[in-house]
Amino acid sequence: MAGRINDDDVKAVRDAVPIDAVVSEYLQLRNAGGGNLKGLCPFHDEKSPSFHVSPAKGLYHCFGCQEGGDTVDFVMKVDHLSFAETIERLAAQAGITLRYEEGGYTPGRQQGERTRLVEAHKIAAQFYAEQLGGAEAEIARAFLAGRGFDQSAAAHFGVGYSPAGWDHLTRFLRGRGFSDKELILSGLSQDGRRGPIDRFRGRLMWPIRDITGDVVGFGARKLRDDDNGPKYLNTPETPLYRKSHVLYGIDLAKKDIAKGNRAVVVEGYTDVMACHLAGVTTAIATCGTAFAGEHIKILRRLLMDNSRAKVIFTFDGDAAGQRAALRAFEDDQKFAAHTNIAVSPGGMDPCELRLDRGDDAVRALIEESTPLFEFAIRSVVARHEVDTPEGQAAALEEAAPIVAGIKDSSIRHQYAVRLAGLLGILDTQFVVMRVGQLARWARERADRGDGRQRSAAPRTAVAEAPRPPAPRGPALNLRSPAHRTERELLKLALQHPELVAPAFDAYGEDEFTAAPYAVVRRAIEQAGGVANADGEYLARVRDAAPDDTVRSMVTELAVEPVHARTVDEVYAGTQLVQVRLRAVERRVKEVQGSLVRLGATSSPDHLAAVQNELWVLQQYGKSLQDRGAAAL
Repeated sequence: MAGRINDDDVKAVRDAVPIDAVVSEYLQLRNAGGGNLKGLCPFHDEKSPSFHVSPAKGLYHCFGCQEGGDTVDFVMKVDHLSFAETIERLAAQAGITLRYEEGGYTPGRQQGERTRLVEAHKIAAQFYAEQLGGAEAEIARAFLAGRGFDQSAAAHFGVGYSPAGWDHLTRFLRGRGFSDKELILSGLSQDGRRGPIDRFRGRLMWPIRDITGDVVGFGARKLRDDDNGPKYLNTPETPLYRKSHVLYGIDLAKKDIAKGNRAVVVEGYTDVMACHLAGVTTAIATCGTAFAGEHIKILRRLLMDNSRAKVIFTFDGDAAGQRAALRAFEDDQKFAAHTNIAVSPGGMDPCELRLDRGDDAVRALIEESTPLFEFAIRSVVARHEVDTPEGQAAALEEAAPIVAGIKDSSIRHQYAVRLAGLLGILDTQFVVMRVGQLARWARERADRGDGRQRSAAPRTAVAEAPRPPAPRGPALNLRSPAHRTERELLKLALQHPELVAPAFDAYGEDEFTAAPYAVVRRAIEQAGGVANADGEYLARVRDAAPDDTVRSMVTELAVEPVHARTVDEVYAGTQLVQVRLRAVERRVKEVQGSLVRLGATSSPDHLAAVQNELWVLQQYGKSLQDRGAAAL
C-alpha cells in the first residue's frame, strides 16, 4: 500500500510554492487592487475576469463559478490530479524531498499515476535528445540542417531521434523502474507480438509540453522511405495527452504572449521553430488537429481578452490554406483580441520562408498580416466577376452576412463601406444599409431563440422533441396586397427556386407578415434555402415543417399556379422587390415613431443614430422604387 506523505512535508510544500506563481503558469494575472490579482477563470468561460488570487493569503476564488481554495486545490482541479500527485509535483518544483509514512517511500511504486507518466515522458525526451547525436541519427540531423536548424536550435526545442529498433526506449524505461502497463498507458510503447515495443521508431522527435512545461506527448516525423507509417505520428490520446487541449510551443511562448498581447498560430513544429528563431517568440501550433474551442480557451486566459491583443493565423496561400483561414473566422469573435491572417508568399510556410528569404521575411510576414474580416471579404469577392451587375449582386449576398456578423458596430460600418468599394458599388449607403439590416435581423432572431439549423432530420414514427410554437401574427387575409405578394413569392421559392436565388435566402421571417407564411419561410431556410435546391428540395422543406398544417401549406403553395402568364426573372424580381419594399416601409414607420417618442430630451448621439437609420432606410426604399430588383 502506498505510503502517506508526512504532514509536515505537506505544510512545507504549501508554504514554499506561492499561489500566484502557480496560477500564472495557466493564465495571465493583473493587479486587482488591495494586493490581489485577477484573471479569466480557467474553470468556466467568462468574458470579464472574475477569478481573484490573494498571494498574501495563498488563496484563490472565482466570483463567477464559486470555485476556490489554496495552491493544492488549484493544481488538483486544473490538472485533474490526486492530492498525492499534486503534492509530489509541487514538491519537485520547490526542491523538497518528501517523506512517506506507513512503511517508507519506494520510488516508482508510491507516486500517483499522472506523476509516473510525466516522469516517463521526461526521461523519454532526454533519451531521444541524446540519440540525436548518434551515428544512426545522421538522417535526422540532415533533415534539420536542410530546414535551417543547427544543433543549438534542436537543443532549445528538445528535438530528438527515436532509434529504428523495436524496443530501445521500452527496455531503457523498464530499466528505470517503469512497468509494461505504465509504458502502454503512456503511449510511449505499444503492444507487440512478444510484449511492448516502441511506438516511435526511426523518426525525428518533438516533445510536446503542456503550459506548465511538462512533456505530455511527442510528435514524430517520418525520415525514411521504407517507413510505411504516416508522415507525422503523434502520441495517442492518453491520461496526459489530448491533442485538442495542447498547443505546441505554448510553454516557450506563454510569457511573451501575455507580455506582448499577441499570439501567432502556425501549422507545424518546424514553423514554430522557424518563427521563434526569427524573433517571433509568440508562435504556437496545434498538434494534428484544427484550432478549436479548447485552444481558444488557453489563449484567452493568456491574452486576458485585451481589446489591444492580436491573434495571427498563418496559412499557405493555396486554396486549402484559404479555406482553413475562413474556418478560423467562425471562432474569431470568441476573442476580444483582433484576429489577423498572414498568407505566406508563393505558398511557403514560415519554415520555408525563413530558409529562402531569411529571418526578416518571417518577421515581415507576421507584421504585414491582414485583418481576418478583410481577408474573408476579399476571398469571397475574388470568387465573383464584380465587373458585372450579376457578379456584384452575388458577391454582395455572400459577403454581406460576413460583415453583418461583426459584433462591433463601428467596425461593421467601416467594413461595409470597404465592401462597397471592393464590389465597385457607388451607392455606399445601400451596402451599409443592407449589412445593417442583416445584422439587425440576426439579432432579432437570436433574441427570439430561432435556430439556424440548415438541414432537417427526416420525420420518423418515433416521438419528436417539441418544436417551438409558430410565430403569431395577423390573420391570413388574401385581400391584403402584402399577403398576396408574400404568397406569390413563396410559390416562386418552392416551384421556381432558381428564379429567386440567391436573394430570397437573405430574406428574414419578419419580412412575411402573415404568420403561416413566416413558418413556411423558416422551413425553406431549414431545408437549406433556395440556393441549394435540387431533386430532394421540396421533400426537405416538407420534412422541415413543424406540423401537418404547415406541411399541407407547403404542398399547397408548391402546386398552386403562379399568377403570371410569363414566369421569369422579371416577374420574380417584382415579387422580391415588393416584399422587401413593404418590409422597409414598415421599419421606416417604426423608426419615425421612435423619433417622436425620443423628443428633445434624448442624447444627441442617440438621436443622431436613429435619424441616420431613418435616412438609410429611406434611401434604400427609394433605391428599390427606382431600380427595382437591381437594388436588392
